[in-house]
Amino acid sequence: QVQLEESGGGLVQAGGSLRLSCATPGRIYSSAVMAWFRQAPGKDREFVAAFRWGSQVSKYAEGAKGRFTISRGDANTVTLQMNSLKPEDTAIYFCARGTSLTTMASEYTSWGQGTQVTVSS
Repeated sequence: QVQLEESGGGLVQAGGSLRLSCATPGRIYSSAVMAWFRQAPGKDREFVAAFRWGSQVSKYAEGAKGRFTISRGDANTVTLQMNSLKPEDTAIYFCARGTSLTTMASEYTSWGQGTQVTVSS
């Protein structure tokens, strides 16, 4: 397993923006899929966004469409740009790596420790 490391979380007011980053050691192959999930207190981990590294074909949760953008960052990093944040976006956000462009957390083999995002009303 590859250890991923998230950064960029924090406290923001509703309507604001945050940019999360996920660093992964070593080369990311074109077939790799990078994803973001989140988990709010008392809730299951849920899919946010994913994309295939080489083709950059992406997939978003319905609530993320039009507000969040997953993309390549510098070197071997993946970013999640989050705009128009809402209090219900408050959660721990996790970066994940796999080989299937899927919304199922069980299909991803490497995970980070997570970064807290808190959106105040």
